[in-house]
Amino acid sequence: MAQENRVWFITGSSRGFGHIWTEAALKRGDKVVATARNLESISDFKEKYGNQVLTLELDVTNPEQVKEAVKKAHEYFGKLDIVLNNAGYSLVGTIEEGTTDEIRTLYETNILGPIHVIQAALPILREQGFGGSIRKPEE
Repeated sequence: MAQENRVWFITGSSRGFGHIWTEAALKRGDKVVATARNLESISDFKEKYGNQVLTLELDVTNPEQVKEAVKKAHEYFGKLDIVLNNAGYSLVGTIEEGTTDEIRTLYETNILGPIHVIQAALPILREQGFGGSIRKPEE
C-alpha cells in the first residue's frame, strides 16, 4: 500500500536546513507549510509547487502569530503530520560581547519559539490521534 503524502509544518524555511527540508519534502510529493519571517524569501516555493505548499509569514517569537499560522496550516491541508522546528537565531562572539538584547533574542527564538510552535500544534496532533511517526492504534 502506498504511503499517503504527509503534511509538514516547517519553521525557518527561507534558508539553510529549513530550505533543504522544505525542498526535499515537496520534491517527494509531500505537502508543506513553509514559514519564514519574510514571506518574499520563500515565494519561490509557491511559484514552483503551487497548491502543494502554503507559505506563511511567521516570527516564532510571537505566540499569537504562531497559533494563527498553525491554525491556517491545519485548515488549508486538513491535517498535520510532521512539525519541524527549524527557525533559529545565531549569536557569534564571546559571551562578554553579547548584549542583553542579543541574548534575549537568541533565547526567545531558539527556546521559546519552538515551545510556542509545540503548544500550538500539539492539540491538533492529539485530536488527530497522530503526528510524525506516532500513529493511533487500530481499534
